[in-house]
Formats: sequence, structure tokens, C-alpha cells
Amino acid sequence: MPQAPPPAPAVTRPLAGEPAPAPGRGRPLPVGPRVATRAQRIGLAAGVALVLLFSLWLFSAILTPFVLAAFIAYFLDPPATHLARVGVPRGLSALLLILALAAVALLCLLLLYPLLVAQITVLLQRLPSYVLGIGQAVREALAALAERLGPDFMDTGLQELAVGQAGSVISFLGTALARLIGGGVALFYVFTLVTVTPVVAFYLLRDWPRILIRLDAWLPRRSAATLRQLARDTDRVLSAWLRGQFICCALLAVYYAAALSAVGLELGLTVGLLAGILSFIPYVGSVTGMVTAVTLALAQFGTWNGVLLVLAVFLLGQVVEGYIIYPRLLGDRVELHAVWVIFALFAGGVAFGFLGVLLAVPMAAAIGVVARYWLRRYLESPLYLDPPRTGL
Repeated sequence: MPQAPPPAPAVTRPLAGEPAPAPGRGRPLPVGPRVATRAQRIGLAAGVALVLLFSLWLFSAILTPFVLAAFIAYFLDPPATHLARVGVPRGLSALLLILALAAVALLCLLLLYPLLVAQITVLLQRLPSYVLGIGQAVREALAALAERLGPDFMDTGLQELAVGQAGSVISFLGTALARLIGGGVALFYVFTLVTVTPVVAFYLLRDWPRILIRLDAWLPRRSAATLRQLARDTDRVLSAWLRGQFICCALLAVYYAAALSAVGLELGLTVGLLAGILSFIPYVGSVTGMVTAVTLALAQFGTWNGVLLVLAVFLLGQVVEGYIIYPRLLGDRVELHAVWVIFALFAGGVAFGFLGVLLAVPMAAAIGVVARYWLRRYLESPLYLDPPRTGL
């Protein structure tokens, strides 16, 4: 029986940039993977961060629909995953969820936008009377203050200046609000979001698991476990805040709009919806809505009874928000302090406008998770545990 030929020796190719072996000297031994230096790892992290920041700065004018679509895909990923587990294909579940969300958004737009435009029309018609009502209320308050403190403290010129400035502020705010809601810029943004965002959100939601797998494959192997844990912590904090805050804002918007309309405030629907939507900024939405509603109530009713009713609506809303809605929907799952969220939102708005506002909370959550990770490492390191010196 003929013997089998001996197996051919394994062929090893030189790495890129290395010279080929000289003839007659045999093949080189297999070379193991090189070890990245600390400078290379720092350079990679810094380069990725710089590329992301430069891309945000360069494409900030067009990124808003895409970022909003990513938020929608992130928000709808759990129900899409649940539908996929029960046998619905991922593409079909993504299409059904996007169509359902688009139908709800279109229904809200068809129902609310004509009402908002009608209220803006009422505001423009009643704006002169509102200015007169505010001026009369301010004049009466200043007269009462001058009567109590004496005419030397509050002279007539100062009273007229205060009344005039109050009327100018009300007129400016009313005109700006009318242009914001009924203007062409708002319609352009609505058209862009309606046409671009659902399409991008569908593709992102359909391919979300594959995107995560691909990003996981790109992680550096040395730090992959740590980066995965940081990503899971960020997802836990961000998902709890976003989903809980969305439900809170929706509930508060419905409550404020219904309650302010019930007490007879003519622009109660608009003010209530804005107060609820702005409630994603801690304390800013409620304070802004309360100040605006009290000012409009003072201009409309001309008496303190209507103002007290509006104040009662917002005080009750704060009690419900602080003791019922937030503890039940958010609880202790959210590790984002209110001051940190406010700072992140304003910093993002100053840096990148509305796009920065959208990205502020995810960035704040990621920075908070990384900061807590490094704080834990510091508390376990010799820098913290090194005992103090007992003598020289």
C-alpha cells in the first residue's frame, strides 16, 4: 500500500510592512498579535471623540430628524423585541409600530394644531385688552404699595414706567408665541420631521439588533467587558429616564390643559400643553407655565380670584407630580440629578441648538455612568486607601 505524502508545512505570510524572508533561510515562525501601547489606546479614544464632535458641529443643521428617529427606535425597541419573540418578523413589527406611532402623531396634529392656531388668533385679537388689563393690575398694585410705603418711595413716574414695561413685555411675548406656532419655520420643521423621521426610524428599528452586534464587534477586545458594562448601565439609566419622563410629560400636559381650560382661562389649552411638554426640564416647565398662566389670568379676569384658581391648579399639579407620578414611574431607577439634567440641557442648547437639547440627556447619562465608574475605581485604589502617615 502506498504511503500518504507528508502534510505540507503551514505557510505564514509576513505582516504588512515587514520584509519577506530571504531565500534559503526558511520560513519565519508565526508572529503573535502585537500589544497596543497606552498612547495608542488614548489616541484612539481621543480620535473617536474628536470625529464625533466635529461631525455634530458640521452636520448639526440636518441631524435633528435622524437623532429623533434614533430616539424613536430606541424607545420602540422593547415592544419590537417582544413581538419578534412571539413570532412576528422584526421588519413587520417595526413597520407596525412606526405606523401606529405615526397615526397617533397625525391624530394629535389634526386635533391639536387647529385648536392652537385658533387660540393664537384669540391671543392676537385680545392682546391689546390683555396689555390694558396687565397695566391696570400693575398700576393698582403699585398704588397700594405706594400707599403703604409712602409717596416718596414710589413716585408717579416710576409707576408709569413699570406699567409701560409690563405692557411691552406682554405684547412681545404674545407676538413671539404667535409667530412660533403659526409661522412658516414651524411648518417647515413639522414637514421635515413627518417625512424624514418615520422612514429613518423604521430602518433603525428593523436593524437595531444587528447594529448593536456590529458595534459590539468593533469594541477593543482589551476593554470590551468594561465597555459593555458601562453601556448596560447607561441603557438602564437612560431608558428609565426617557420612558418615565415621556409618560410624566404626557400626563402633566393633559392635566394642565384640561384644568386650565376648566377654570376658564382662554389660552389654557396652549399654556397647559407647553407646561407639560417643558416638564422634561425639571422645574422649568411648571414654573414657566405657572408664570405665564398667572399673567394671562390677571390680564383676562382682572381680579385675584382667577389668579388664585390658576395657582391652585399648578400647586395641585406639583403635588401630584412630586408625590404620585414621579415616585411610581421613576422611583430610584433614575440616577440623574435634576441640576445635572438642567445644566446638560442648557449646555446642549447653547452648543448645538435643538439638536443639543435632544442629545443632552443621553450624554448626561453616559457621563454620569463613566464618572461613577471612575469614582468606584478611585475608592478601591491606593490613591484613596493609602493610610495616612503616622510620623516623619
